[in-house]
Amino acid sequence: MTSKKVAIVGASGYSGEELVRLLLSHPHAELTAVTSRQYAGQTLAKVFPKFAHHPRAKALHFSEPNAELLSKQAQVVFLALPHGVAAEYAIPLLKLGCQVIDLSADFRVRSAAVYQEFYAHEHPAPELLAQAVYGLPEVYRDQIRSASLVASPGCYPTSILVPLIPLLKAGLIQPEGIIADSLSGVSGAGRKAELDYLFVECNESLRAYGLPKHRHLSEIEQELSVAAGQPVVIQFTPHLVPVNRGILTTLYVTPRRPVSTEFGEEIAACYRTAYGNEPFVRVLEGKALPDTKNVVGTNVVELGWRLDPRTNRLVVISAEDNLVKGASGQAIQSLNLICGWPETAGLI
Repeated sequence: MTSKKVAIVGASGYSGEELVRLLLSHPHAELTAVTSRQYAGQTLAKVFPKFAHHPRAKALHFSEPNAELLSKQAQVVFLALPHGVAAEYAIPLLKLGCQVIDLSADFRVRSAAVYQEFYAHEHPAPELLAQAVYGLPEVYRDQIRSASLVASPGCYPTSILVPLIPLLKAGLIQPEGIIADSLSGVSGAGRKAELDYLFVECNESLRAYGLPKHRHLSEIEQELSVAAGQPVVIQFTPHLVPVNRGILTTLYVTPRRPVSTEFGEEIAACYRTAYGNEPFVRVLEGKALPDTKNVVGTNVVELGWRLDPRTNRLVVISAEDNLVKGASGQAIQSLNLICGWPETAGLI
């Protein structure tokens, strides 16, 4: 099987570090370049001692990001950068013939106007929006295979879209009145020294943030609207919880029909049809409900659900690792699809 050279721009952040971990052990990808202005000139082994046992970690040095040089070092480039910055590198890399997998939000939203509404600045490369493919493999697998620019989904959106898209497509739930409550580990905020994310501020603390219009709502509502075939607006409340990683999302939705045993069988059949053969979606049965301890460190998203006849609601719960399925692992799923490798390569 043909191997390919890959690079990571912004490899010193949490998602970048997770990409390094996964790519160093990938059977077909050769990690040839990692960039970080902060650590330029230092080896991977020095910056991330946990990788020091790997031969590549001692030989591979961080460098300043340079699109022209990267295009000579790699065929596929991951952008693990903040929104607004990633597009600055995507533009020249695509022109130089690289395939780009972007972990930022720069290409997830199809409308430049919506991007400006949620991210408070003009889109840096609106001409590329039509070219970008939303990198949720369970939904856009065929499009990803032929993409030159993949917009890898956000962590919260993944935890909401995977449970809801099949139900909306099947017409089993109302597209109105959806409520999403999500709990995220502190690594979701990125590797940065800010007061709100210091240990003493986060430990023994639970708090909501980003209300009432978190930035991820733009891609969540976009993709739910596509699935429903009509505009969808949801209520979304994210919370910060004192764990390193993991997201637990609880969704409250209204069924299109009264809650009954028969309707429960329809829900189960819908999920079996959508995800029965998916390697990274685990639909729980019986009394089990999703738990972040079962998915941390993996590329798996767990789903579970309950019908509440008292309120005539369907409650769906998902759990994922925000740095793997919610970021770097999902991006490597897209890499595998682009390169024609087994989708599970480097992820199991």
